[in-house]
Amino acid sequence: MLVTTSGSIIDERLLPLGENDWRTRHSRRLALVDAFVVIWAVIGAYIGRFGYTTDPLASDHEFAYVLLSLGLAIAWWFMLGAWNSRHSRILGAGPDEYKRVAAASLWLFGLVAIVSYVLRVDTARGYVAIALPVGLAGLLLARWLLRQHLSVARQRGGSMSRLLLLGGPSAVAHLASSLYRERHAGYLPVAAYTPGGSGDVTVEPDSSLPILGHATDTASVLEAIEQCKADAVAVSAGVQLHPQTIRHLGWELAARNIGLIMAPALTDIAGPRIHTQQVAGLPLIHVTTPTLEGGQRVAKRLFDIVVSGILIVLTAPLMGFIAILVRADSKGPVLFKQDRVGMEGRHFQMLKFRSMVVDAEARLSELQHRNEGQGVLFKIKNDPRITRVGLTLRKYSLDELPQLFNIFAGSMSLVGPRPPLPREVEAYENDVRRRLLVKPGLTGLWQVSGRSNLSWQDSVRLDLYYVENWSLAGDLVIILRTVRAVFHSTGAY
Repeated sequence: MLVTTSGSIIDERLLPLGENDWRTRHSRRLALVDAFVVIWAVIGAYIGRFGYTTDPLASDHEFAYVLLSLGLAIAWWFMLGAWNSRHSRILGAGPDEYKRVAAASLWLFGLVAIVSYVLRVDTARGYVAIALPVGLAGLLLARWLLRQHLSVARQRGGSMSRLLLLGGPSAVAHLASSLYRERHAGYLPVAAYTPGGSGDVTVEPDSSLPILGHATDTASVLEAIEQCKADAVAVSAGVQLHPQTIRHLGWELAARNIGLIMAPALTDIAGPRIHTQQVAGLPLIHVTTPTLEGGQRVAKRLFDIVVSGILIVLTAPLMGFIAILVRADSKGPVLFKQDRVGMEGRHFQMLKFRSMVVDAEARLSELQHRNEGQGVLFKIKNDPRITRVGLTLRKYSLDELPQLFNIFAGSMSLVGPRPPLPREVEAYENDVRRRLLVKPGLTGLWQVSGRSNLSWQDSVRLDLYYVENWSLAGDLVIILRTVRAVFHSTGAY
């Protein structure tokens, strides 16, 4: 048995060994699913263009499209393989798999268009207009479903790559905790190796990983790999190995078909900000500075105005109905106005439907001893100040609908860090104040990652990650994930 830092137990019998492991099985499954989807797409395009016929050979024109459909399906399937969309390294986490599927499909149909133009072949537009979007949508949906299946298997301890962590003690502990937290990525740390470390330490205290050695030669590292049966080696920060030793280690790992992962000490930096450049044989990593200025700021503000305006119109009847329920349930105003701190420390009045009794703020001091929140947050699961209607409103985040007016007016954004109270900001450490570099949001990473169930440290980490790696595409993904989080009502109280 293996015990993680979170206390969960993993049955080692579920962990794959050797070449005939989950990678081979999952790649074969992907190949079969890809074949089914592309065949389904081209058949659907053929029927959509020419209709259903029992004798496709009756017409030379239709027979030509039968051959085209057969060739297109085969070429599509091979293009997906040529773009490495079934590579085990990209399966289960990150957008790279979807990008490769889309790129392979678009390149294929681009080539079809070029060949048709050069050879002056009259390809029916209706056929292409059906095959490409239907096939691409089907491929992406199938990949998403298979990813959910793989994620479930990984939560149970299967379909994981066994990882030996190579580096300094603190770096190994940080990398291990990060990988345990993101199990869907498919990496399971099974042991550590700390070159140049103390020979008396046999277990890493923070992650509880066994330390298999401290020597700085390649042979000792290879012996540790054999001992823990690792599928890959992650070289983290603080590793006390000569560059030539790491180079030799890479050659030896390649000969044994064992992966080598370089894990630099870059925390919460998104991929688009990282760029590599070869200088004198050294892969230098450049990290661009996050900015939200000029066109980006205008695009985000325009997006906020348009979407919040549409949502205000669409939800106006619902907000009217909620206002009647709030007024009928308890005495007091319908709306609750609270002083919050926005971008660059500017204060604003945040609007919410009142979900508590009128004297809720006055009763706060008598409930401090029941605080279940961490850090500067005040949270109580069964808060006696919440009204009957307010309980339902909070469960589905309906009490936050009036914040659409804050967004339309410009004091908030659709997506951003959680809007803090002034007393919370006063207790902020210097690093946490970076949350105030952007507008607070109606939703954000904190909303789709557990809401009130999050610890203070996780809440800060997610907010800072958003500030450092903002993008409009990322905002769209968070909004889509918010819908799911609201309906599940996880962590809402």
